[in-house]
Amino acid sequence: MIYVEKFTFRETGVIKLEELKRLNLLPPQERLLKGPVAILECPEEIPCNICVPFCPSKAIQMESIIALPKIVWDKCTGCGICVAVCPGLAAFVVDISKQDADYVTIPHELLPVPRVGDKVMILSRSGEILGEGVVIRVWERNKTYVITIKVPKGLGLEVRAILSKPLK
Repeated sequence: MIYVEKFTFRETGVIKLEELKRLNLLPPQERLLKGPVAILECPEEIPCNICVPFCPSKAIQMESIIALPKIVWDKCTGCGICVAVCPGLAAFVVDISKQDADYVTIPHELLPVPRVGDKVMILSRSGEILGEGVVIRVWERNKTYVITIKVPKGLGLEVRAILSKPLK
């Protein structure tokens, strides 16, 4: 009998942290504590490798066009280019190395575009409201906005989106 590993994201459309760990898509804790690092939440083998040639530090590698992308963690600088170019909106940069808060860089393609200083609702992979964050950086590449948000400590690996309307 052939054993096929069960992943719930194939049924729910939402990948869990445990599944990312099982697929070796999360950086080791030591690397997470060194500063910003990309996380590619690409759990399916599909023909896509756009992030590979765009990575300026050559940290993203793939064995073939349908393989899961792998990051050479010590090469990744957390620049965020992969976040801007990923057509599946599956690339993120996480920085949990700071004492005061975590920082998450996400792709954002909704209007209105938040501005630096805006307070926004932060959302989990499943769209659950996790709390409030503050936008600290915004840049754009080919109509994809790349937003960095300061979030409460401990939420860096959970936050994956924001509500597009800033809070008053």
